Amino acid sequence: MTAELIDGKAISATIRDEIKKEVDDMIHAGQQVPGLAVILVGSRRDSQTYVNMKKKACAQVGIVSFGYDYDESVSQEEILAKIQELNERRDVHGILVQLPLPAHLDETKILNSMNPEKDVDGLHPENVSKLALQGTHGNKQGYWQSLSNLPFSVPCTPLGCLELLDRSGVEISGKKAVVIGRSNLVGLPVSFLLLHRNATVTIVHSQTKDIESEVARADIVIAAVGRANLVKSNWLKEGAVVIDVGINSVDLPPEEIAEGKKPYKLVGDVDFDDVKAKCSKITPVPGGVGPMTIAMLLRNTVNSCKRASGNMVTMQ
Repeated sequence: MTAELIDGKAISATIRDEIKKEVDDMIHAGQQVPGLAVILVGSRRDSQTYVNMKKKACAQVGIVSFGYDYDESVSQEEILAKIQELNERRDVHGILVQLPLPAHLDETKILNSMNPEKDVDGLHPENVSKLALQGTHGNKQGYWQSLSNLPFSVPCTPLGCLELLDRSGVEISGKKAVVIGRSNLVGLPVSFLLLHRNATVTIVHSQTKDIESEVARADIVIAAVGRANLVKSNWLKEGAVVIDVGINSVDLPPEEIAEGKKPYKLVGDVDFDDVKAKCSKITPVPGGVGPMTIAMLLRNTVNSCKRASGNMVTMQ
């Protein structure tokens, strides 16, 4: 068996095209143009790169972006004041604070100061609680079957993982899913999303006994722990579907470093070369989950705009 690649670049490009058409239709109908405000603190190159990618993606689909850059020494009061201003602006439908923040800033307090309706990262406690809710007596909400028009924002990377599964024809309902990692950004929210789609979900982490045997029972594996090449072929059952969220840099041996090239390569949490003959589908790193995160940010922003203008229709 040779695993089928789940191409995050191609799938995210399709989603961006869908979003662009949606924004074009909104503009032609005389509706509000979606707006995303991005707050960047400090001069970390990786953060600057991510912010530039997000702004470029907004421009490509017709979303207006507003950038607010601050020195590393900015006070918490100034950031909170800016967020309050953005909360009240009608032309801003999404607010994103690029993480991580400098140590002197209270990340939790800053994120919680956002209007939950504008929290397009899905990290506000109100949005987290909505994700966790099952409904009275366990009744399932219909909108979980169509993730394109949720009535609140869900963290972008977990949402992208589910889209990759859906658009690759992977059946989730009734399957056993194992999530490796329990972070607030990926592990916990992706577990809730899988539960809402009727998977039987197990979360494993650093204190789990015999992780390998737990993972080996999974039909679907979501690896999101930040450890290079952790998952080996003997961890997986034959035909498992693997979504590799991890992105780690690994130094290359001197003989493999080409002239003028970087002395490292990017790998996931899954040992791709070792497992590709055993699983049925797998995301590559890079080019798998990564491109989906920005695509879901765009979608969350458009949906927030539609909710604000009363044009969102969700399945009940």
